Amino acid sequence: MDILPQLIVSGLATGGVYALIALGFVLIYKATHIINFATGEFMMIGAYFCYTFMALAGVPVLPAFLLVMVCAAILGFMVERVILRHMLGQPVISIIMVTIGLSSILMGLAEIIWTSQFKNLPPMFPRAPLNLGVAVVRSNLAYGFIISMAAVGAFALIFKYAKAGVAMRATAGDQMAAFSMGINVKSMFSLAWALGGIAAALGGVIIGAIGGISPTLGAVGLKIFPVVILGGLDSIGGAVLGGLIIGVLENLAGGYLDPFFGGGVKEVAPFVFMVLVLLLKPYGLFGKEEIERL
Repeated sequence: MDILPQLIVSGLATGGVYALIALGFVLIYKATHIINFATGEFMMIGAYFCYTFMALAGVPVLPAFLLVMVCAAILGFMVERVILRHMLGQPVISIIMVTIGLSSILMGLAEIIWTSQFKNLPPMFPRAPLNLGVAVVRSNLAYGFIISMAAVGAFALIFKYAKAGVAMRATAGDQMAAFSMGINVKSMFSLAWALGGIAAALGGVIIGAIGGISPTLGAVGLKIFPVVILGGLDSIGGAVLGGLIIGVLENLAGGYLDPFFGGGVKEVAPFVFMVLVLLLKPYGLFGKEEIERL
């Protein structure tokens, strides 16, 4: 079997999961203009929620997924209400440092509650790999991609048709105009954090099902920054396209360059690409350019 189609298909499947996690990042930034450096830890906590429900409490897969979504929404809501709400109007660097501190707090809590020992999630998907003819995809990755794209589609429908989704879009476009139209902007901030928590947690469950979970799982969240930079910090469609591109790029670098350089290129390639994108197109492929007149 030719290695190129295999790398591309596997990269697209991985990129779909990246896109879901990046969507959680974009939702929060789009509504609140806060860069959430704790996205990876939200993802890690979501995986541990799933482990608690399935491995410890014996909850079946579908109810466990629903419970993870509820818990992740509550976590995101509480973080916004208890911590970020008090940072409104503060300098950007202060808010960034708060989210960095939050990531350390969540990692520490995970070690206290679940210990630092590596854990595996119970089997969630059929074990047989998916044969697409030109490529074979591991079942966890294939079904993870399907779940990710379904979740992205559900979020898109919410934003397009649901009343709360329309209000969030209005808030993202112009907070003052949204407030003047009777929209509770602060409630939209809370909703954005809740939805962002759900997206990140679902991505964490999928990644945990593929490779297991530990308190350091949040480091995978660092790969989301090249995704959102490429697609644009405030673009939902860009998050999806960016995730697919980075997934393929990462796989191609691992397949063709890692053997030549002795390894390590797969991990570095997305960040090198991110720097190039920032140099050539600072707002990403679909990011909104902000023009300031002096």
